[in-house]
Amino acid sequence: MDTRRQLIADLPKAELHMHIEGSLEPEMMFELAQRNGVDLPYADVEAVRAAYSFDCLQDFLDLYYRGMSVLQTEQDFHDLTWAYLQRCRHDNVVHTEIFFDPQGHTSRGVAFATVFEGIWSALLRGEAELGITSRMILCFLRHLDEEDALRTLDEAEPFLDRIIGVGLDSSEVGHPPSKFQRVFDQAGDRGLKRVAHAGEEGPPEYVREAVEGLRVDRIDHGNRSLEDPALVEALVKMNMPLTVCPQSNLRLAVVKDMAEHPIRRMLELGLHVTVNSDDPAYFGGYVNDNFNALVEAVDLGREEILTLVRNSFEASFLPEVERAVHLAAVDEHATAYQ
Repeated sequence: MDTRRQLIADLPKAELHMHIEGSLEPEMMFELAQRNGVDLPYADVEAVRAAYSFDCLQDFLDLYYRGMSVLQTEQDFHDLTWAYLQRCRHDNVVHTEIFFDPQGHTSRGVAFATVFEGIWSALLRGEAELGITSRMILCFLRHLDEEDALRTLDEAEPFLDRIIGVGLDSSEVGHPPSKFQRVFDQAGDRGLKRVAHAGEEGPPEYVREAVEGLRVDRIDHGNRSLEDPALVEALVKMNMPLTVCPQSNLRLAVVKDMAEHPIRRMLELGLHVTVNSDDPAYFGGYVNDNFNALVEAVDLGREEILTLVRNSFEASFLPEVERAVHLAAVDEHATAYQ
């Protein structure tokens, strides 16, 4: 095995950009559909897998929301999250900060508490049995209006002591961050961290709006920031993390070929970049798969790998003392691959 691949396998890592609904593997989608009596337009697991084919964000989202229909009970959300945590253990992801989309469930009659408690119980189990720490980030669906997001934030009030922050996802183009100014202000007033998808399909101005208007702590994706040198300079100066998702970028045609992925340029410019899986069941890989794809396509080097992994802990919402412990572990592993 290439020593870089072994290094990737052995390093402890944090994942900061992963939608729990996007970890719904075809096998589980079919299983939960049968469990809950949900009719899917697929005859078997292979037919479901064949449906995981798309070439743009909207086609993916259409399938993504259809897949959500099988998630109905607290046990469903527990099982989904537990399956993802098993993948984390395989990839040596020791800390994860997951997104969940309550509006995608409450809009079809599933209670907020059902979604939250199912995910939460699995995360508690993951820490107890696997040693994987975690945080939950409530994402607002940007194709819906801000009033719906405000109602969702109010509905989340009883659970906010267990939610680290809010995010913004779904269809980006035509739904600028400024559309959600009030709800992000209210989230900040409640002491919540703030992140937002920006600069994936949307223009660099969306990144600027997220930073200056929503006052985010992290930018999810952010690829198109590179089109604006002044914006890049500002992001570097404030050490703003970008949670980049290489295989997602390829599948959604953000890049035409993995060999064209800008990860190295981002590092060279001094951007605080991390590597994540986004919606791994749909995009063909979890964290290590994304790292290995970069090794294969852009010849990602040892020091670049180490920087990206260190960045994942530095950009996390862990307390400083816990970040320091993880960073020390990364340094310890690094010495074995000199």
